[in-house]
Amino acid sequence: MKASKKMFLIDLVTLMPEMFEAFTNFGVVGRGFKKNFVDINFINPRNFATDTHKTIDDRAYGGGPGMVMMAEPLIESVESARIREKSLGIKKRKVIHLTPKGPKLKHEKVKELSCEEGLILIASRYEGVDERFNKWVDEEISIGDFVTSGGELPAMLLMDALIRQIPGVLNDIESVNQDSFVNGFLDHPSFTRPERVREVKVPDILLSGDHEKIRIWRLKESLKVTKLKRPDLLINKSLTKEESRLLKEIEQEQEQG
Repeated sequence: MKASKKMFLIDLVTLMPEMFEAFTNFGVVGRGFKKNFVDINFINPRNFATDTHKTIDDRAYGGGPGMVMMAEPLIESVESARIREKSLGIKKRKVIHLTPKGPKLKHEKVKELSCEEGLILIASRYEGVDERFNKWVDEEISIGDFVTSGGELPAMLLMDALIRQIPGVLNDIESVNQDSFVNGFLDHPSFTRPERVREVKVPDILLSGDHEKIRIWRLKESLKVTKLKRPDLLINKSLTKEESRLLKEIEQEQEQG
């Protein structure tokens, strides 16, 4: 059977597939699975353990705290995903290991990976994996400068970011186009009904009906919140003439108090 061209195929290597039950059934991500835009296959490394206890971890050579995932069960997990690729007639997918050792995930990487036919994700646990397994890994990705108990939650975050990029998953594609980080800035403030909440009113310009003025206001507010909360995003950022003008206005307003 050939895989549908529109379907993003994920093989997820994890010791805890049960963690993903709610993730794949609810919200935007659940919609992606229900509409067959995404297909996921869970691979448990324990299925490739050779002893009666299904051991997939051991102590590290040279000593040290904690246990390390063994290479062979992970390698065989990846090889089983490769077999599925061939049976579905898709090209070789990237193997992504979710680990604090990787570069931090950025929107540009999410967009890049969403253009693939699918991915093989490795959600490891314990103190890490046998270094020799890295020969079977194409990329390492971190979700931040902190450590989680395993790669399952990082895998969910990566998949959530990817799946919302797939055309058809979201009802309104503008929801994706206007997300934070899409243009390199944080998103502008948003307001909804009623017009007044506890004496705080929606900005008049948003009620004006003038779409061009609203666009400029939103861009300026986006620049303002980025400068306030994530100034690092503006470093070495190539700005348009309009963005440069608005940023200069913001700086002048801040100087004036």
